[in-house]
Amino acid sequence: MANLVESQRLFQTALSLMPGGVNSPVRGWGAVGLTPPPLLVRGAGARVYDVDGNSYLDFIGSWGPLILGHAAPEVVAAVQETAARGLGFGASTPGEVDLAKLLVEAVPSLEMVRLVTSGTEACMSALRLARGASGRPRLIKFDGCYHGHADSFLVSAGSGVLTQGIPGSPGVPREIAALTLSLPYNDLKAVKEAVRRHPGEIAAVIVEPVAGNMGVVLPQPGFLEGLRQLCHQEDIILIFDEVITGFRVAWGGAQALYGVTPDLTCLGKIIGGGLPVGAYGGRRDLMSQMAPAGPIYQAGTLSGNPVAVAAGLATLKALQKPGTYEQLEEKGAWLAQELARAAARQHLDLTVNRLGSLLTPFFTRGPVHDLEDARRADLQKFRQFFQGMLAAGIYLPPSQFEAWFISLAHEPQDLEAAAAAARQVWSKR
Repeated sequence: MANLVESQRLFQTALSLMPGGVNSPVRGWGAVGLTPPPLLVRGAGARVYDVDGNSYLDFIGSWGPLILGHAAPEVVAAVQETAARGLGFGASTPGEVDLAKLLVEAVPSLEMVRLVTSGTEACMSALRLARGASGRPRLIKFDGCYHGHADSFLVSAGSGVLTQGIPGSPGVPREIAALTLSLPYNDLKAVKEAVRRHPGEIAAVIVEPVAGNMGVVLPQPGFLEGLRQLCHQEDIILIFDEVITGFRVAWGGAQALYGVTPDLTCLGKIIGGGLPVGAYGGRRDLMSQMAPAGPIYQAGTLSGNPVAVAAGLATLKALQKPGTYEQLEEKGAWLAQELARAAARQHLDLTVNRLGSLLTPFFTRGPVHDLEDARRADLQKFRQFFQGMLAAGIYLPPSQFEAWFISLAHEPQDLEAAAAAARQVWSKR
């Protein structure tokens, strides 16, 4: 294991200052049996470096935004140039108009859009809009999907909630939790039954069109199309949470890839290029109900921050280059295939779910279509795998229930290094 003397010293201080020593639960490494986590100080391309001088090949990419890799020159240049003119104004700027225009042109569902500062804020605001526009109180979400830490979403949630084994959260009033119906992912029949039981009460259905917060789980054929048809029939607002998938699985997001257009879309991560940005948008008649155009209120001092907007614009413009998504598809397919082959040679139960540059190896036999399937994964085998990969210099998400992110900065030799490390780890079982 790498020398982590300085990381250990700093983490001990952090434990006395921050809950669990971290500012987000997914940064805690208790689930993989390691303390302290390396404290990172630098990133370049596909690599990150910790305070102790150790180098790692990174498959987290700041949990998805860094699709170009760390410190991409065009993004750094845009940030430096914009920051030199001012870090923020709390007022409208040309850059936010440019970003809004690009998003509306790229994402099929967006007729109007509003920038916020995080994916959590985007989902929270989209739900408020859905409730305000429909006059209905209830929400349908899906087990294992994570839409941020707003009260209405912390029911059978994914990401850090799932990793930490927390069923919901203290602090969420029962009355609010009761308005959220959490159903099995990919189970259209369960959605129809919930709508039947609560006629005229469902404001919205929110879904990750490709789940990324219980690990990568793809929609089964007909699932997204069925949600679209049902929501149209029942006058329910369909919300796609594309915070992870937006501009990751395709230009225009999963909705462009699958040809299913929701009423509202939530974005984040890539559209900020690594800086804090989120967005929500959709049908013009709905978005026109947001203040100051309408009565539904949402505001943010840092919304549309010029530095973050500049990073997002630079990232999106780079993704428009021909062949970008073909490269990401090729890299993801190669690594997924090599991991599956290596596991098969060792007679190890492994299911690799992938779409484009998103993938999750589940330590379980058979398909993974929902949270129940994901939970069957062998967490002890994942912990052993994670520890072995880290010792080999491969930096993975510290949870069985998270996605790996491949960037354009990952070269073929980087992917081979990851595959070789996996082969070595599994050969020692």
